[in-house]
Amino acid sequence: MAFLARRRHKNLRLAYFLGRVARLALPRSYWNGRRRAGLERLEQLDQAGRALLLARVEHYLLRREPFELPPEVQPLRLWSARSQRNYHHDLLELLRYFPPHLRAAYRFGDETDPPAIPTLVKARAIGGDTNSVLLKLNRVRHFTFADDRRTFEGKRPTLVWRGRVNRPHRREFLERWFQHPLCDVGEAHHSPRTPQFVKPFLGIDEQLEHRFVLSIEGHDVATNLKWILSSNSLCFMRRPRFETWFLESWLRPGEHYVELADDFSDLAEKIEHYNAHPAEAQRILANAHAFVAPFRDEAQEELVSLLVLQRYFELSGQVAPLDWATLKSRA
Repeated sequence: MAFLARRRHKNLRLAYFLGRVARLALPRSYWNGRRRAGLERLEQLDQAGRALLLARVEHYLLRREPFELPPEVQPLRLWSARSQRNYHHDLLELLRYFPPHLRAAYRFGDETDPPAIPTLVKARAIGGDTNSVLLKLNRVRHFTFADDRRTFEGKRPTLVWRGRVNRPHRREFLERWFQHPLCDVGEAHHSPRTPQFVKPFLGIDEQLEHRFVLSIEGHDVATNLKWILSSNSLCFMRRPRFETWFLESWLRPGEHYVELADDFSDLAEKIEHYNAHPAEAQRILANAHAFVAPFRDEAQEELVSLLVLQRYFELSGQVAPLDWATLKSRA
């Protein structure tokens, strides 16, 4: 029972991949029909819904001018996976909505340096990189949401974090706060890099027993951010440096999360403040839940993904363009 409780908020990888394989076996006519249906749904959205959707598309693909793909960029195939299969299956499923001869440059993994040509990626540094095109990749790991049954007031008045100490700022955080009575923080990994900071593993449900959960970036974004913002625990984090499909750059401090100083020096002060002002915490939680809501709408997520790829193929000269001007004027 304890194991099942710890898995309650997790995406089960076996079920995920079995579902992906089953979907890839469907004929291409099925995917063409879904793409047409998606465009019809776009026409049916109200003004606010369409405006948000198109704003997301424009943000994921910041490039505005046409580009040419080099000959070495070839269509992605099922058998071309060598590693990073999470990424490969996610991208292949999205590409199935389009003709098989279309080409797209892609990069899997946590690398965030700007690519030389427009490239489909999971994450990019915030600000100015027009060649990194964001797609919803590695979904099984990064897109986990919480079904939180506890109220904010009914939780422990402390902050929790578990993770791997794979970056200097994570180690600096633990050096400062590991022993603090308001914190239950530590490294939980099968091969810890800082044995002096090891704490027992806590599942998502166990971490949500605390009012405050730390989200701290690693090589790029923090994997726990989505389930924190969908829960009834308050998200504490520094201003993000990286962004993904989850639009971390659109999150506003004091509205969606509690911003911490770069050196985490104000952590205890912020914990004490929101323990003493639960109404402020509830306001931030409500805003965070509203921010998360569109990402839990699978039909809308599918449509935004298709429009990003549609725009990518248009700019690379591979498909005829949609009437974007008309779509925007109706938004």
